[in-house]
Amino acid sequence: QEKSSRLSAALFGEDCEISRDQLYELLKYAALGKCHNATQPSWCRIYHQSHLAGVVVIVLHEMSQLHFYKFYLQFKHLRRAFRHRFTLTPSANFLASLYGEGANLKPQNIAQGLTSTSSECIPKSSDLQHDPIIRKYGEKKRGLTSYTLTLEEQKKNDYPIKGSPGCKGYIYTECDQQRTDSSPLFGLDCEMCLTAKGNEVTRVSLVDAEGQCLLNELVKPESTVVNYRTRFSGITKKMLLPVKTRLPDIQTRLKKMLPHDAVLVGHSLNADLQALEMIHPSVIDTSLLFARNEGRRFKLKFLAKAVLGKEIQCEQKLGHDPAEDARAALELAQFFIEQGPAKVAELNLEMLLTTEKLAEVSQNKAAFQPQECRVQKQLNEPPHLSKPCFLDCLQVTGQKPLLLGRQDLDFSGLRQSNLSTSNKQILQRALEDVPLSTFSIIQFSLGPEYIASHLLAGLCEKVRSKLTDMLTIYAGPFEESFCLKSVKKEFGRCGPIQSLTVVTETYQPYVCIQYEVLEAAQLAVESLNGAEVAGSCIKVQRPVTAAVLDCDVLIKELELDVENEGVIYVAGLKKSLTEMDLQEEFSQLKDLETLFLPKDLQSGKHRNCCFLKFQKSQSAVDALEVIKGWTVKGSKLRSRHALASGHLWRWIWQMNHSNGKQGGNILYEKMEQLSDSEQDLRKKVKKLDQHIKKLYRSLQNNTLCVVLFPGVNSTHGSQSGLGLMGIKDDGGRSGC
Repeated sequence: QEKSSRLSAALFGEDCEISRDQLYELLKYAALGKCHNATQPSWCRIYHQSHLAGVVVIVLHEMSQLHFYKFYLQFKHLRRAFRHRFTLTPSANFLASLYGEGANLKPQNIAQGLTSTSSECIPKSSDLQHDPIIRKYGEKKRGLTSYTLTLEEQKKNDYPIKGSPGCKGYIYTECDQQRTDSSPLFGLDCEMCLTAKGNEVTRVSLVDAEGQCLLNELVKPESTVVNYRTRFSGITKKMLLPVKTRLPDIQTRLKKMLPHDAVLVGHSLNADLQALEMIHPSVIDTSLLFARNEGRRFKLKFLAKAVLGKEIQCEQKLGHDPAEDARAALELAQFFIEQGPAKVAELNLEMLLTTEKLAEVSQNKAAFQPQECRVQKQLNEPPHLSKPCFLDCLQVTGQKPLLLGRQDLDFSGLRQSNLSTSNKQILQRALEDVPLSTFSIIQFSLGPEYIASHLLAGLCEKVRSKLTDMLTIYAGPFEESFCLKSVKKEFGRCGPIQSLTVVTETYQPYVCIQYEVLEAAQLAVESLNGAEVAGSCIKVQRPVTAAVLDCDVLIKELELDVENEGVIYVAGLKKSLTEMDLQEEFSQLKDLETLFLPKDLQSGKHRNCCFLKFQKSQSAVDALEVIKGWTVKGSKLRSRHALASGHLWRWIWQMNHSNGKQGGNILYEKMEQLSDSEQDLRKKVKKLDQHIKKLYRSLQNNTLCVVLFPGVNSTHGSQSGLGLMGIKDDGGRSGC
């Protein structure tokens, strides 16, 4: 059965702000895998990357996190489809940050999804039939067992064989278990010195499938060393003087470390096993895997650079690093297995090797030229780009990047041709072209009339005003001589209070409380309305304004938001409690996955509330029942379903602590202009959400989809961006 790709990300609480470099890191790995030095992102993880059907990035031009929450109810599909969300810092040149430095995009590449250099370096399908890799393995992807050496191949390539006369006294690893395509891979490499006996091991390295070094040990040879081969081995006489480890010690350790179905990977691994005097039945030899004509073999250094984009065995280093070589061989085998023979053949390694040799010859010739000639030649040549851009890397692997957008948008200063004029046209082209591309960037826009800076300022003020109203509650009436301290204490058990004032304009006193988090205000309304506080039976309600008329609907939708699935809010904690204390207190709750203790972003002090995330939604519901009536360190707890557990709580805090700098009359004019167009804007946003829904539903399963609100960064102000992401599964939703 085909494996499904999976995405996991710890985007909870304070770990939800992602930089442009981190986003680039994700997209590069998703599209390239381990090719071109692409590594797993540091902030999330893609499982079974090679099974991804494609990568689709949807960019909502000039829109920010502000737009998403202002029109939260209109973005019905987005808020229900994507589990993972993160905050983005705004950028003046957003698309360029996705491509990387030095993007070499020609108009036809962008408009039609064609490659520029790929047609020159990638062989035609008819030529592939003659490639030695295709002749040996065929074009279809296979599991790792198809690439392990047969017994005949091992004999032919001088591998130590069990029962062979030349292997008397060799240690057998006893890894006899049946190999499957899920068997673990281990990279192995040794460095040898020449002794009176012949080649003897002086250093051994073993790495696991994740690239973690399990063994990196110096070994003292049994016989007298004739030549340390320091230039290649890196071993010196001084290094081996204190070493007590001998070959039998290493043999015993390796035998214990390798599971019974282990597959060893190495480059000309026969030499390593001969030196180790060990026999292992299942091996992948990368010098044979990347097949060439007439029995020739590629060097490991060349393959690492050409396939993985990694520089190993650098001349600046003294000798080879066996751990580095073992890891390179392992990653080469993983790349071959994940990408398949056809993709490897498309790299056209023979041509790359020829080009590299020609470049070396040219470089050597240049070294003999007079200095003034070399300087003049450099002045006439275009500047060298030190970092390959993302789309250039895609083209080298034969993938066809696609970029679709509107004519009135600025694509990082790049010339465009045959671009669409409306979101509807972009959608139609995307439905046709995205299935033909493995990496697509689709850019939609609300139109220039809706992204003007003066409208953005008014929109920001409206959102801030609505948030303030939703965070605010009024409680009362109280007796004239009521105790304000006891009121503050009671309402403080619902969560952190930002401000508390007494309302004196009424016949009897009321209090106005503004909280820092939405859950606290909602908890106060739910648990204290009709309760007796400070000797009075009080009513608790939000202010009655036009902005909060749909508050109940919004609260309900936030509770159902996939980001808040399995997350509860707990208040009434003592501020002296540490995260470790709380972990211990809540450890008995079933399926607890993560605890997040918010803190003031200015002072760094912890608040009196926390969020608990559970592996299962039902476990979160059960936890709410368990916590009812709980007392921790003398403090009674209150809890409810989370409303803003992810990146939203941070954004609310920032909005709540920023003040508008516009003058009253100017702001009034902006608000009036916004009111005139807001109804149209809601319709536009709703239509945009439907476009994204239609495009998303057309994607193949196992497609990574990333929706980006880039944010706004201009002289008129800055608004942080927002990212939503997930891998589409059979249910049509982006699973975790």
